[in-house]
Amino acid sequence: MLDISLYLRHALGDSMAKQDLLEVEGVITEVAAHGNFKVRLNNGPEINAKLSGKMRKFFIKVVQGDRVTVGISPYDKSHGLIMFRHNTAAGAPPFNPDDKSKNDKR
Repeated sequence: MLDISLYLRHALGDSMAKQDLLEVEGVITEVAAHGNFKVRLNNGPEINAKLSGKMRKFFIKVVQGDRVTVGISPYDKSHGLIMFRHNTAAGAPPFNPDDKSKNDKR
C-alpha cells in the first residue's frame, strides 16, 4: 500500500530539491579523482565539491583556478555541487561548430 504522507510531501514540494541549495561562488584550489574538487568560497571556507550531472554529461572541464558556482545544502555545509563554471577568458570567441579550421576531422 502506498504511504499517503510520502505522496503528499512529494506532491506539495516538501522534499529537498535543487532549488533549495545555497548558491555561492568560489575558486577551484585542488583537483581530486573522480570529479571531486576542493573549492575556496568567496566568504572564506574551503569545501569539498563534485561536478553536477549536467556538467559530466556535456564534458564541461573544470581546472584549478576556475571560478565556479557551488550549490550547498543547508543541512551539510562541508560538501557542495559544482553547478556552473564561469568564463574566465576575457574576450574569448564563442564556440562555432561550423568553423572548419578548428573542427576539421579529416
